[in-house]
Amino acid sequence: MLDIAGLLKESLTIVALVFVMMVVVDYVNVATKGKLKGLLKGGQWRQYVASSFLGVAPGCAGSFMTVSLYVHGLISFGAIVGGMIATSGDEAFVMLSLFPRKAVMLFGLLFVMGLFFSWLTDKLVPQFKFKPSQECPLHEFHPEKESLRHYLTKHIWSHIIKRHLIRVFLWTFVVLFALEVALNYWNLEAFIKTHLVWVLLISGLVGVLPESGPHFIFVMMFARGVIPFSVLFTSSFVQDGHGLLPLLSYTIKDSIIIKLFNLAFGLLVGFIFYSLGW
Repeated sequence: MLDIAGLLKESLTIVALVFVMMVVVDYVNVATKGKLKGLLKGGQWRQYVASSFLGVAPGCAGSFMTVSLYVHGLISFGAIVGGMIATSGDEAFVMLSLFPRKAVMLFGLLFVMGLFFSWLTDKLVPQFKFKPSQECPLHEFHPEKESLRHYLTKHIWSHIIKRHLIRVFLWTFVVLFALEVALNYWNLEAFIKTHLVWVLLISGLVGVLPESGPHFIFVMMFARGVIPFSVLFTSSFVQDGHGLLPLLSYTIKDSIIIKLFNLAFGLLVGFIFYSLGW
């Protein structure tokens, strides 16, 4: 018998923790008013560090800033690839609420991978004769003074609650419900153990979707011990929540190539981790 009330309580608990973390991250982003842009000007490794740092920050603010800097010509193609590798979207908040220590370890690993593959991508791009899109004005920070009312209505209500939190709650509850059904009425754990290679491959392919929701399934399965770290890592590596959506509106070509690089790199490292027994 499924405990619907228990699933609702667990979902609400997760969402409450996510809400607090989202407010903190959003406030820091607003308080800086885009001043982090200056950190990315300079040499390539400075770009790699800054974009991977922005990417690993929970939520979409860092990845959106990375996209803005890329279309303004302030960072290289490799830097945005690395930034999207480091990004975990809204799942980052959920992971921090469910398994904080392992989540921090995962984020640290993604940060390092972002640095390395930023460098590798910039080395490989000339070989493919790929020319990144040119500069275009997009996603400027609005300079007007932030009032408390503006912050509460635009940032807390319109952005965090309406755009993120409701979706996080719905996806969390749906995934928890589906997992309970699968674990209780279908031997999901045994199926995954016998088809783990395919599950890892699927986690990478699902990561291509420019949306956070579908990836919650891998976070929840890892939290319940159903999948190993290598599968969660592959999912987190390839997916970037909806951080890439602003770039899709500007250049579909660049967006697709970024996803192809991330999928190839993510599956490569994911299968290496799998072979090591992680």
